[in-house]
Amino acid sequence: MTWSPCLVRASGPAGEVRYALGHRLVDRYLAFVAGRARPNTVRAIAFDLKAFFSVVGRDPVVVTSADVLDFVAAQRGDRSVVRLADRESGLSARTIARRLASVSGFYAYVVARGDTPVAANPVPRGLATRRQGASKRARLVPLVRVPKTLPRVLTPGEVRALVSALRTARDRAMVEAMVLGGLRRCEVLGLTLDDLLVAERRVFIAEGKGGHQRVVPVSGRFFASVGDYLDLERPEASADRLFVVLKGSPAGPAAVGRGPR
Repeated sequence: MTWSPCLVRASGPAGEVRYALGHRLVDRYLAFVAGRARPNTVRAIAFDLKAFFSVVGRDPVVVTSADVLDFVAAQRGDRSVVRLADRESGLSARTIARRLASVSGFYAYVVARGDTPVAANPVPRGLATRRQGASKRARLVPLVRVPKTLPRVLTPGEVRALVSALRTARDRAMVEAMVLGGLRRCEVLGLTLDDLLVAERRVFIAEGKGGHQRVVPVSGRFFASVGDYLDLERPEASADRLFVVLKGSPAGPAAVGRGPR
């Protein structure tokens, strides 16, 4: 039996976003994950499962470890063309590893149910190899080696060049929140006017990564740019978000650097 997944996004009774791929087991798993994980995590898992089953092209209950290994090879792409940055081809190792984790989580759920022919998780934990030395104990190496990289820190000159290239006070404030306060992009876009603790030079993050809240100190330059934005640029808006576009709706991920359109 073949199955072609089709990702469907819908709203539940309470307004929550639901995802479905058109298969009973997969849709039940997505509903199960929605009760345990954040919306962005559920969305990522839904896209990962769609990518996997679109490539494999088989019913979930008959997928084998060979299918998983073929999927990894397909995700790595044509090895004759590589990127100069990491000498890899196809998708990045982090993306492939994340998709494998999503598939492995799905099959762990299927095995735990115990009402399907699937008796074991088809996603291998790794490839067996032997240690060098006297003991020569077997160990597992990961299917995908994810490089451990450190973030690249901008120099003061690069920060000045970046900020000077921005055309509006809104864009300067958004970038300064990330550069000077360490906020993530989604945290900047989620800020409201009530989240600014101006007297303390701090910002309250109501919806951080994983749903955690925190209070972050930010340089006075950010608050000066916010003041210019509120006085000179921000239109009348019904939304409570701090950063909005010209029509008054909340700014989206692509808003920075494009002006208040």
